[in-house]
Amino acid sequence: MNVGITYDLRDDYLKLGYSPEQAAEFDSEETIQAIDAALAELGYGTERIGGVRRLTELLAAGRRWDIVFNIAEGMYGAGREAQVPALLDAYRIPYTFSDPLVLCLTLDKALAKQAVRAAGLATPDHRIIQDEAELSNWDMAFPVFAKPLREGTGKGVDASSLVRNQLALRGVVSRLLHHFGPVLVESYLPGREFTVGVVGAGASARSVGVMEIHLLNGADAGCYTQRNKEDCASLVRYDLAFDEQAQAAADLAVSCYRVLGCRDAGRVDVRLDAQGRPHFLEVNPLAGLHPTHSDLPILWSLGGGRYLQLIRSIMDAAMTRRRVEDECWGGVNSIRPARPAAGTRL
Repeated sequence: MNVGITYDLRDDYLKLGYSPEQAAEFDSEETIQAIDAALAELGYGTERIGGVRRLTELLAAGRRWDIVFNIAEGMYGAGREAQVPALLDAYRIPYTFSDPLVLCLTLDKALAKQAVRAAGLATPDHRIIQDEAELSNWDMAFPVFAKPLREGTGKGVDASSLVRNQLALRGVVSRLLHHFGPVLVESYLPGREFTVGVVGAGASARSVGVMEIHLLNGADAGCYTQRNKEDCASLVRYDLAFDEQAQAAADLAVSCYRVLGCRDAGRVDVRLDAQGRPHFLEVNPLAGLHPTHSDLPILWSLGGGRYLQLIRSIMDAAMTRRRVEDECWGGVNSIRPARPAAGTRL
């Protein structure tokens, strides 16, 4: 079976003149190599595709794949993470991870929080700031936490994101508006911080572990900033958590994952309030997959799992969905060429 791999490579964007911050969400060559090697070890033939523009060229040239392992983030627009899945949907080519609707919903942190809250699940109060003038009649109690509305990998989040007064809020919001556009400001929760790994979809979705984030001496205090994430080997300690609060965080994470429609695998960030109650912060339906640097593989390995098993679980979930779709469409799941794409391993 031929598996295409779609991704955005960080080095490619750096060579084009984009800054390290602009390319922060994109993947390293080590990540792509690890995914490719794991798929090959599982018996799949692989072809590296790249991002949405390269995918468009190959589809126009008649290339097809039995399924695509998609981790492409995209560069521009509120629907950037949905571009590759939407294109694959147009050609009825199955792919891993969530669909375009879910990826648009979850990229906008406020929309995701609204959907979660509408389902009766806990998430901090928040405001969306699109202009500094909106700060004039501020009515939220401090401290608050400010971050870009539609970014990941901690982009735009630093020690100043934890805000304790209105003067500081104005400075942080001004900076974020200038660099990233709309800003999400939410009530700051002072309790423990967890990230929860989830695999599967719908009723089959389940937690595969709850990892607590401990900030060490020298780390930015009070929040999991981009600096803390990038230098996690020296600034952060990760531990699996099994106590009652961790279980409550896992239950909330799985409920949010299901409500938002995520599938195959993802990571849900949860934080406790002052009373020890878990609240949904955000979900990453395209969680990083670097074997030793990304949170989901770290969590998986702390639980004794091998990286190969994580990739297998993702593919198994996607292949199950592919078989169901094949049955619904009479055994034809994509617009296919008469012969396999050139240059693929079978």
